[in-house]
Amino acid sequence: MNGTTDDGDWRLFRGDGTARDTVFPEPPPWRRFGDAPQPQAPRPYLIGRAESDVVNAALHLRRPLLVTGHPGTGKSSLARAIAHELNLGRVLTWPVNSRSALQDALYRYDAIGRLRETALHRDRGEQSLEPGIGSFVRLGPLGTALLPNARPRVLLIDELDKGDVDLPNDLLAVFEDGSFEIPELARLPREQSEVQVFPDDPDGAPVPVVRGRVCCTQFPVVIITSNGERDFPPAFLRRCVRLDLPDPDEQRLREIVIAHLGEDALDAVDGLLQDFLARRAPGELATDQLLNAVFLRAGGVDLGAEGLLDAVLHRLGGAV
Repeated sequence: MNGTTDDGDWRLFRGDGTARDTVFPEPPPWRRFGDAPQPQAPRPYLIGRAESDVVNAALHLRRPLLVTGHPGTGKSSLARAIAHELNLGRVLTWPVNSRSALQDALYRYDAIGRLRETALHRDRGEQSLEPGIGSFVRLGPLGTALLPNARPRVLLIDELDKGDVDLPNDLLAVFEDGSFEIPELARLPREQSEVQVFPDDPDGAPVPVVRGRVCCTQFPVVIITSNGERDFPPAFLRRCVRLDLPDPDEQRLREIVIAHLGEDALDAVDGLLQDFLARRAPGELATDQLLNAVFLRAGGVDLGAEGLLDAVLHRLGGAV
């Protein structure tokens, strides 16, 4: 990284109220966004043989993989790693919160928008040009994952433990049947049995839904993450394969640093790694915090200056 300005100081912001033209240095590999001249390689992902065997068991059984572990152990990144290694395309993501409902993940129907458009066309005398109902139905990430594809899609259900207590039970029927119904389409007359709707894909072409039912031919690769904030019902757990990601040990951390920042970064990891491991014992730290610290030190930043290391390797648990 070239983390210094033209006068040799790595500080872009100086807090002195003086405006200056500043050239930003290259960001870390994992914080690059948008269209690059060359496609960015996916962020490397390393887990042990025992953990990868559990992943393979879930793939063979066509069961959801429930992934638990401390923050920063790579729970969410696992979905992207699977999609990359198996060439399964873009990961469909459903970030769960306290307001999340199953229907939002399956599909959304904009009834108000349809009424408005219909009234507008009728006012203009354009009844023949009224938009079809399919224009107002959009599949959610779970609904898109259940489309009848030749190859399975990867679906990440992120932080399910943050959702409503009944949400895991709501998922049971979908996991067992691999299908769901869109009542607004199922009620249409027989001559409208096939409706084109939009999937949860950027610029995705409309897909046909027959008689309002979506049914997969290949059960999706479902990765469910949980931070262990609460327990799930036994009926839900019975339908999942459980993977608990351990905190990486010293050797694995070195391998992760090399994978992300290259062999040269090892010169900056000595001392930082021991400091990270010592801090991780009393309070939870994430692996990417170590990568942040190594990236800064490799760019010539003095992490010992006025508590800067404490700001980078701050605890993730407890009060701030």
